[in-house]
Amino acid sequence: MKGHDEIVRVLWERKDVNPNHAGTKLGQTPLSWAAERGNKGVVKMLLEQKDVNPNWESKSGKTPLWLAVLNGHDEIVRAILKREDVNPDHADTEYGQTLLSWAAEKGNKGLVTMLLKREDVNLNRENKSAKTPLWWAALKGQDEIVRVLLERKGFNPDQVDTTYSQTLLSWAAGVGNNGAVKMLLEREDVNPNWESKSGKTPLCWAVLKGHDEIVRVLLEREDIDPNPADTKYGQTLLSLAVRRGNKGVVKMLLERGDVNPNWENKSGKTPLCWAALNGDDEIVREFLERKDVNPEHPDTEHGRTPLSWAASRGNRGVVKILLKREDVNPDRGDKSGKTQLGWAASEGHEEIVKMISQPKDVNPNQSDIQNGRTPLPPSADRGHDEVV
Repeated sequence: MKGHDEIVRVLWERKDVNPNHAGTKLGQTPLSWAAERGNKGVVKMLLEQKDVNPNWESKSGKTPLWLAVLNGHDEIVRAILKREDVNPDHADTEYGQTLLSWAAEKGNKGLVTMLLKREDVNLNRENKSAKTPLWWAALKGQDEIVRVLLERKGFNPDQVDTTYSQTLLSWAAGVGNNGAVKMLLEREDVNPNWESKSGKTPLCWAVLKGHDEIVRVLLEREDIDPNPADTKYGQTLLSLAVRRGNKGVVKMLLERGDVNPNWENKSGKTPLCWAALNGDDEIVREFLERKDVNPEHPDTEHGRTPLSWAASRGNRGVVKILLKREDVNPDRGDKSGKTQLGWAASEGHEEIVKMISQPKDVNPNQSDIQNGRTPLPPSADRGHDEVV
């Protein structure tokens, strides 16, 4: 442990000395300690003996080679790798990670190169979280390592993890690694439209996490699907971008001719409905500039239009924009018969009540189907005196 080479040599000459004796606390052998502390002389002395086990695992599952790598003792790493019986593909017990995975994650190009020269290293070995060396390099932004690994024929760039059923491209798009995304898209064996268990594609992850540049790169592909809907909510990328308030992505998607602006999710809400509900005036205007957008489309769950949602949420700007259109009915009721005026009144939005009441064809006495109540009683019940 202390690096006294001469004492080690004297002890070694005794036939009753066990060179593989492991301490009870950490379970490390003399070779493990020497490798960890960087004692080249002792490591060399021990490695010359055939009865010294170079693959002994400590209680944490780390071999002498692992300990040398973790502590940056490159010369000792090279010395241990020269032993024919050493296992360079040993995985630690805690994470199930091999040296190649660790080196890829940390960006240790020298060690990666050293390990790639060996035939006994599994290039696609997964750790306990089902991530390969290539995955770790991409997730940690080690673009140079990603490039080195992709140059090797043995790597699978489209491997799917067992936990989320996501490919490397999906993960890279999700964490915002532009370099890895571009490198992966250059390959013919990478599927840009792969759906995870939740139905999300790489493009979906980029939109979800707000990585506009990656969204742009993916949308430049001719084989990309801009309308994938997730399996949980039935939302397309456009709906997702609207809900996130990502104006840049919304604009990018609306500029395409193959994006459906009226796609309904499982509750029947369109992207315009979400924009109105969120009170995003700018995005609402973007949609209404398109001739194929229906501003009066009701959701299937409640039968409420974008104007109805905007009125109930108090989104004055959106209400004003929609009321200017001739194809929007300000007196339309939802499935319960409640009108936009009814929603604005019951929620106490005085200004919106005034705005909706201005058109002559609006009936302020229209009652809902469920309770037969006009806008006045709910407003009074909730103490909205100004509205009353």
